Amino acid sequence: MQIGIIGLPNSTKTTIFNALTHSQVETAAYSSGRVETHTATVRVPDPRVDRLSTMFGPRKTTYAQIQYNDIAGLRVGIGREGGLSGPLRNSLAQNDAFLQVVRAFEDESVPHPSSSVNPVRDLAALDFELLFSDLLIVDRSMEKLAGQLSKKKAYPERQADEALLGLLLRLKEGLEREAPIRDLALTPEELSTIRGYQFFTAKPMLVVLNVGEQGSDDPGAYVTYAHRQSGVICLRGELEMEIAQLDDEEAALFLAEYGIEEPGLHRMIRLSYGLLGLHSFFTVGEDEVRSWTIPVGATALEAAGAIHSDLARGFIRAEVIHYDDLIAAGSLDAARKQGTFRLQGRDYVVKDGDILNIRFNV
Repeated sequence: MQIGIIGLPNSTKTTIFNALTHSQVETAAYSSGRVETHTATVRVPDPRVDRLSTMFGPRKTTYAQIQYNDIAGLRVGIGREGGLSGPLRNSLAQNDAFLQVVRAFEDESVPHPSSSVNPVRDLAALDFELLFSDLLIVDRSMEKLAGQLSKKKAYPERQADEALLGLLLRLKEGLEREAPIRDLALTPEELSTIRGYQFFTAKPMLVVLNVGEQGSDDPGAYVTYAHRQSGVICLRGELEMEIAQLDDEEAALFLAEYGIEEPGLHRMIRLSYGLLGLHSFFTVGEDEVRSWTIPVGATALEAAGAIHSDLARGFIRAEVIHYDDLIAAGSLDAARKQGTFRLQGRDYVVKDGDILNIRFNV
């Protein structure tokens, strides 16, 4: 899973990237304006994995991972100047979702490009650039498709092309109303049809408001963002970056001193999972305790395939116990005696927190 961190110049998105990834990418008072991408992979914090690792004492513990891409080069007006460049478009298109950083604090040492801090304005401005880019793609695709339909009266794909043209027209009408594609009521089949276009406004969006040291934790104090597959969270960017540079023991002491239950970054990662429709299941044993990421609604067969294709190909049954039931029982043997360890078939819908052992034969 890849999430692209985007923001206008001096939005402090690199500060958020450093906090998320424990990196030390230089933050500057002025943006270079170049298309640059910094990439880092981070583990998904999950106290359930920690507890399972303590219980089983495995030789290896593996957490789920997310790749974050800090993408520079977006700015107000870039769409009207001919659209996004090829390198920038490619950097954006590879992501499954966007994390848009919006500055919501004053700092005289970091001047705002628009001379004032206004989260509502900045959020709308970058959203418009993404929307305008999608509209250009839709217009070009419709023009090409309409030309093809006018030249050929009958050909095998004509019906599919006519349906696609009608779908693109719906997207165009929505975008012209400044509605992102993720707000449109598209069927799974229609979403599959347009997946290859990599429309930016079709991707889930998590807005991160960097509120500085003294800001409110309530997103509603800054913006209203009522879009589908979208969310808003407030973070204290500099504070989160400082915490990220500490080792685990020092970080725990820091959080305790300030009365903070957990880093805001952990909440942000959980929100990212929710927006993408993902959750976790686990495998356990003496060799390894591991967290796996699958879409909500995935079956036991699909979960087996996430582990290894051979497990899906030779799937027989899945032994399943939920994390809560295992913790309550205290051990797998006790859970079996209590009847909370169950055999499930390939169509069983895996729940968040399920622990699976796949029986297979190839």
